[in-house]
Amino acid sequence: MILALICLVVFTSVTIFAIRWVIAGLLQKEADALNVIKEQYDESLSIKTGLEGRKKVLETEVAQIFTLYDLTREMTKNFSEEKTFQTFKSKLAQNVNFKECVLLDPLAEENIDQKDPHGYLLLTLTGQRRKLGILALSGVAEDQKEKVAILANQFALALRRVRLYQDIERLAITDSLTEVHTRRYLMERFEEERNRAMAHKTKMSFLMIDVDHFKSYNDQHGHLTGDQILREIAGIIKAHIREIDIIGRYGGEEFCVVLPDTDHDGAGYVAERIRSAVQGATIKAYDTKTKATLSIGISVYPHDGKKVNELIDKADWALYRAKKEGRNRICAFGVYTK
Repeated sequence: MILALICLVVFTSVTIFAIRWVIAGLLQKEADALNVIKEQYDESLSIKTGLEGRKKVLETEVAQIFTLYDLTREMTKNFSEEKTFQTFKSKLAQNVNFKECVLLDPLAEENIDQKDPHGYLLLTLTGQRRKLGILALSGVAEDQKEKVAILANQFALALRRVRLYQDIERLAITDSLTEVHTRRYLMERFEEERNRAMAHKTKMSFLMIDVDHFKSYNDQHGHLTGDQILREIAGIIKAHIREIDIIGRYGGEEFCVVLPDTDHDGAGYVAERIRSAVQGATIKAYDTKTKATLSIGISVYPHDGKKVNELIDKADWALYRAKKEGRNRICAFGVYTK
């Protein structure tokens, strides 16, 4: 009986131990499973946090790209330097806080302290071979300076495009030798001024100018000297007309000047001022010093003609008469002094 009781106690103890061991094993497996789940959750949470951070970065980058695209699109709508700058300043104000934004000439850089006590942010805008300008901003926060630099770089590209267009346009309408307008551009402007004179019922004059005995300069001194003489004479003519007057090289040694809002007497005054200035000048051409004279023909709208071709023809006739009468003189179409 006692032996049976002892066996029962031993069996019960072994059974309880086995049950506890099994339960402990199950609990450990459950704990391990929970740890795995927790690790997976932490990893997922980390990935989610990283994705959210990356999403914010991408959103920022996309916003910057769209800002640059919008800025570029707006700035390339025109070829005016002032309008391009105003567009840039407007778009900059939508993205950055600042008090003042000005575009300075690059030559002014020496006059501006790079460590400006007034807190200006100075950004030098550069093109392919030259400085385009200096962007000066005040009131820009430290954390926005990088954004300003990025937008300023885009503005520099737009400004370079505008300057390139202006250079091409200037070359297209400028005579390469004398640096006055080409004949084609002169004729376009002549037509515009004729239309304006007709609309406002005002007078307009036209000068046809020829360098006397120009062939002899080429024969005696060579064509290079002759070219320099033409450059010097063109400069003298430009110096003795108004800003609103239009000078162009008609061909060879002939120049033309369109004088808006100018009657016969005014045209005669301008022509005489040009003639006497050239006559009194000593023209330097390389190692040669020489003198030159001009013959000038005048026609006046609408008295001598209402069309551009008529005015050119009448001025040419007057010029021919000036040469026939001895050169170094002025003749107006239809006006005879002898």
